[in-house]
Amino acid sequence: MAPLPTLFVSHGSPMLALQDSPARRFLQQLGRTLPRPRAILVVSAHWETAGAPAVSLAQQPETIHDFGGFPRALFEMQYPAQGAPEAAERAAALLEAAGIAVGRSSTRGLDHGAWVPLRLMYPEADIPVAQLSIVRGASPAQHEVIGRALAALRDEGVLILASGSLTHNLYEFRGQGVDAPVPGWVSEFGAWMQARLEADDRAALLDYRRVAPHAAENHPTDEHLLPLFVAMGAAGEGAHATQVHASFEHGILAMDAYAFS
Repeated sequence: MAPLPTLFVSHGSPMLALQDSPARRFLQQLGRTLPRPRAILVVSAHWETAGAPAVSLAQQPETIHDFGGFPRALFEMQYPAQGAPEAAERAAALLEAAGIAVGRSSTRGLDHGAWVPLRLMYPEADIPVAQLSIVRGASPAQHEVIGRALAALRDEGVLILASGSLTHNLYEFRGQGVDAPVPGWVSEFGAWMQARLEADDRAALLDYRRVAPHAAENHPTDEHLLPLFVAMGAAGEGAHATQVHASFEHGILAMDAYAFS
């Protein structure tokens, strides 16, 4: 079996689960374009732990509705996939072998950064799923190291799905429509990220907050971009990044997706 790619997808607003958009249609077809994994390890921006990454070992992970102010239909959605505790323990063992401490949770469910894209990619919920947290306050470089330790999972049929948002400044949301015009500070950051990713310019990417245009404006906090660096690291040295989707929602959310292989 050929190694699986690693993926970074932008999950945008929870309304992605309900509202038609180019990003939603892209995710609906994405699962069909990939080799079928035996398990999925999701690295979501919405699970942050202190000091060290953690894995979820839940046998039946609950669907977490970790948001407010949205239609009732969104709170009624479920994603009843089985857990993937064996894949999670394998991930933990790989991290520990690399000298990275790992926490374990027997109860952590699937937050919306995980279940919203999964519900679109694999609507049958028939692939076991576990989550890996990002580390609060850790740098892009530290998250790339975490990813690098997980590279062997790609050869073992585990899809590493990093879920965040290429841009994520919700302070700039003013009720804009899903197809609102895109300001230059958003599009310029997205174009810079694409160019640096496709050039495999890891030095610039890991230092994005200092060298990318409008970096802090697009990411007042960087938890929604950190999963990308895990996916990049897990793809291994010399891996090529391919932009597999690009669109914008509400003017301020770049919904780009990248495959690393």
